[in-house]
Amino acid sequence: MCSASTIRALIGAAAVCAALTLTGCKDKSGSSASRPKEIVIGEYASLTGTTATFGTSTHRGVQMAIDAANAEGGINGIKLKLLTEDDASKPDVARTVVTKLIAQYKAVAILGEVASTRSLAAAPVCQQNQVPMITPSSTNPEVTKKGDYIFRVCFTDDFQAAVMAHFAHDQGYKRVAVFTDMKNDYSVAFAQHFAEEYKRLGGVIAAEQVYQEGDTDFKAQLTYLKAANPDAVLVPGYYSEVGTIARQAREIGLSVPLMGGDGWDSPRLIPGAGGANGALEGCYFSNHYFATELKEKVTQDFLKAYQAKYNVSPDALAALGYDAARILIDALNRCTKYDGPSIRDALTKTRDFAGVTGKITLDSNRNARKAALILQIKGDKFAVYKSYTPEQIGQ
Repeated sequence: MCSASTIRALIGAAAVCAALTLTGCKDKSGSSASRPKEIVIGEYASLTGTTATFGTSTHRGVQMAIDAANAEGGINGIKLKLLTEDDASKPDVARTVVTKLIAQYKAVAILGEVASTRSLAAAPVCQQNQVPMITPSSTNPEVTKKGDYIFRVCFTDDFQAAVMAHFAHDQGYKRVAVFTDMKNDYSVAFAQHFAEEYKRLGGVIAAEQVYQEGDTDFKAQLTYLKAANPDAVLVPGYYSEVGTIARQAREIGLSVPLMGGDGWDSPRLIPGAGGANGALEGCYFSNHYFATELKEKVTQDFLKAYQAKYNVSPDALAALGYDAARILIDALNRCTKYDGPSIRDALTKTRDFAGVTGKITLDSNRNARKAALILQIKGDKFAVYKSYTPEQIGQ
């Protein structure tokens, strides 16, 4: 029979082992007693619902990065386990599944979401639990303001909206109408920042109207916008409504160019507007990346691998998902232990990371500084029309 002191010692040793397992501490000696069997990464994405192409593309990029890391031995010999939850394109579900990933599955970091509204819903959960969250493409400036555990690998709406304002000014559009999805944080922020910068440049907001995600009849609002005689119309929404908006705009005789942001980027955008040479022909939107513009080996290797795996070229969301996962993997490789504060601290030191969407440096607000492209719709494809750096627009 063990003595009381021996029993206390055994209990203490067990507690230490349990703590090491929960925090995922690395034992530099390589002892298997303190090494986790796997590192759990959580992902939440809109795999179904109104913006399912966003979630599908992003998940594919994330999964490719995780698979590649595991094929190379994982993190110091420890394999990564990706657990993905579908948020059905709904903010309340996003909050619920992120809570599940952290509380039930003990994810040490979270990847997601694309939509800013859903990132804003889930970010407080990550911040409260001190679990780093990296959004690949949520551009609303408020997302990373939720706390020091929230990061992004894309530019922000104030930047891309300013880019579109400068573009409109450079195109000679003196009067622009704005058509905003009033329930979408991304759309609202984009419209606000565009208007501020466009007016500063001397432009006039000719008229403003709103709609909601899921609407199908936009003709009343479009008729109002047409009456204001704009030179162009900004529609900072998601592809799920933009195609229908474009078709109905043309049906009522509103023929001026439509402009948008990265929310347009989807293989369903052009088909939704009537296909090649349809209602969006010649229109413009800002975006993070275009494959032909990046010649670096890391980008070309990604393009080939993605094409081979999915038999389709990766869009910007797939590329950003891949970059978000790779930046997390890079941080994990620089950690001394695999817990939230350690991963967060490693992420803050990310400088000139060779992403497939270009070099990524995370600034003091945990945002990425990078250029924005203006893409034009030609036939059934997108083509680069122009690009703007932060320095070009005074940011």
